[in-house]
Amino acid sequence: MQRGLSRVISLIARRPRERDARCMPLFKTLLFSVAVPGTVVVLVPRWLMRGAGTLQDGWPGLAGALLFVCGAALYFQCAWDFAVRGRGTPAPVDPPRQLIVAGAYKFVRNPMYVGVLAMVLGEAALYRAGVLLGYAGALLLTFHLFIVTYEEPTLRRKFGASHERYCASVPRWLPRLRPWTG
Repeated sequence: MQRGLSRVISLIARRPRERDARCMPLFKTLLFSVAVPGTVVVLVPRWLMRGAGTLQDGWPGLAGALLFVCGAALYFQCAWDFAVRGRGTPAPVDPPRQLIVAGAYKFVRNPMYVGVLAMVLGEAALYRAGVLLGYAGALLLTFHLFIVTYEEPTLRRKFGASHERYCASVPRWLPRLRPWTG
């Protein structure tokens, strides 16, 4: 957290043109995050539950809340890495300029998707909503198909051998126990 705060302060202290160039990926990432994951995690679940839903107390509610918060933290850390390290966004139309293999990406290739799934599963537990478990399954299938048919081939073309080495060493969905050092 302290490191992230010092980065923000250093961005603010830069000259306007340089600061604007560095801040634009952060701004676009924020817009994308509100529009896409915001819809997937907030609007669609509310619609599926028909606006109803009672927060669960006890262990199910606590577990759901913890899973949701952890998923959100994972997503936003990865979004930060895309914007700051990769100088791009999570949006396919404005991807990072560099292959991101730091942070959560040392453990699993798709931590943003894992974070979104964790938030939806957390909501399912928090509201004890079986319909959200089905939705999470549909999301997993959709994410998987998108990754296999579009994202990975695009990354392979863009980053070549370095992406191949990364894919050979870091699993797509289930995290490694030790970080990849490749």
